[in-house]
Amino acid sequence: MHSRNWQKSSFSGEGDACVHIAATAPGTIHLRESDAPDTILTTTPNKLRPLISRIKAHTLTR
Repeated sequence: MHSRNWQKSSFSGEGDACVHIAATAPGTIHLRESDAPDTILTTTPNKLRPLISRIKAHTLTR
């Protein structure tokens, strides 16, 4: 398993419900939730950027 320098998202509030992010190789981003640290989403900045934009704009639908 690769060592990752996990950082808490600045959008995570107080408490245990946090999103963590880590970057490894150039262009590789890893995301996980504090309550499920073994489940890791791996993506790229180009794919993550639109998701973050929609979250900030409150335009995500279920």
